Amino acid sequence: MDKSIALVTGANKGIGKEIARQLADAGHTVYLGSRELSRGERAAEEIGGDTRALQIDVTDQRSVEDAAGQVPALDILVNNAGISGDGKTPDLEDLDTVRRIFETNVFGVFAVTNAFLPALRRSAHPRIVNISSGTGSMAASAGQVTGVMASPTPSGRFAAYRSSKTALNELTLLYAITLADEGFKVNALAPGARRTDLNANVATAGGDPAEGAAGAVRLALLPDDAPTGQFLSWDGTVVPW
Repeated sequence: MDKSIALVTGANKGIGKEIARQLADAGHTVYLGSRELSRGERAAEEIGGDTRALQIDVTDQRSVEDAAGQVPALDILVNNAGISGDGKTPDLEDLDTVRRIFETNVFGVFAVTNAFLPALRRSAHPRIVNISSGTGSMAASAGQVTGVMASPTPSGRFAAYRSSKTALNELTLLYAITLADEGFKVNALAPGARRTDLNANVATAGGDPAEGAAGAVRLALLPDDAPTGQFLSWDGTVVPW
């Protein structure tokens, strides 16, 4: 994949911006997806290279369809746009908050992936990377994981966000199975806690976003003999579902 065309959603800041930057630095064409075009344009100008701002609100079907109409060719789709909400346990969670989070983190991935499938199907090496979370691992939530993905104390906090990422993991696997015969590689990434504005917990205590982004770029540029339908950590290790 010497020169590919990529779309990264939610790419005007955080991990998405670093993914776009690393792909552009490697010589690829990058559509930098942003809900607000002006923010996307500023980010694209900062990154440089062949980076193009693209207005796309993953929760708005018309916006998604309009964006797809502006991208006739695509090799890589990185579904990065996501929100986390609050840190409530499920018994205290507000249903409107749950709906809002699933609208972006799950339904948005459905909408964007399906809208851009025609362009991806024209690629010789189509790749889809879904930015998930280690907190979406059911095994990790149950305290059944050791090492870097382990939770010191199983917790029901961030119930809406974590369950949305669990749903995204299943969606990743189903797309991988469905599209395998067409040469697609569809994988999910746990980027680790990074210094972004996703929530207050990671805003100051998270690691370098560029490190998590590197894991996504690695999945975006997988060779044809690489696996599909996997959930991987930023360091390349397999995360249990």
